[in-house]
Amino acid sequence: MLRGILGKTFRLVGYTLQYGCIAHCAFEYVGGVVMCSGPSMEPTIQNSDIVFAENLSRHFYAIQRGDIVIAKSPSDPKSNICKRVIGLEGDKILTTSSSNFFKSHNYVPTGHVWLEGDNLQNSTDSRYYGPIPYGLIRGRIFFKIWPLSDFGFLRDSPNGQRFSDD
Repeated sequence: MLRGILGKTFRLVGYTLQYGCIAHCAFEYVGGVVMCSGPSMEPTIQNSDIVFAENLSRHFYAIQRGDIVIAKSPSDPKSNICKRVIGLEGDKILTTSSSNFFKSHNYVPTGHVWLEGDNLQNSTDSRYYGPIPYGLIRGRIFFKIWPLSDFGFLRDSPNGQRFSDD
């Protein structure tokens, strides 16, 4: 009797570990569901919208200008940020101050990306903390799940083609 109980217990633990490993790999390498918070990506993504983020693009270095990504915050590594990719390594980015009076150029160094929120007046992004290392990118958001009225693929930036200044 004890042998039967131990056998079933070990089997259960084994299955739990196997399925746990499969779930970990799926969420780490394939993707998952994410709730975005904060106003920085409005109107594209509203506070508390639920989106799907795929993680394969970051592993294959397939992130492009205009993609919306989830990344570790450079100022608070315990939190994630949701921003749009404006520049890739080697790009020259034109930035303006909040008053639109001062303009400057920034170059994105090798292995980095330039991220900005769609809501430029209410976004802490690369204009504040500079370009971020590519390794901080966790995934690419491309599909909105909730609210159901906005269900579907995400739209382009409301700021037009503001990706890089030649």
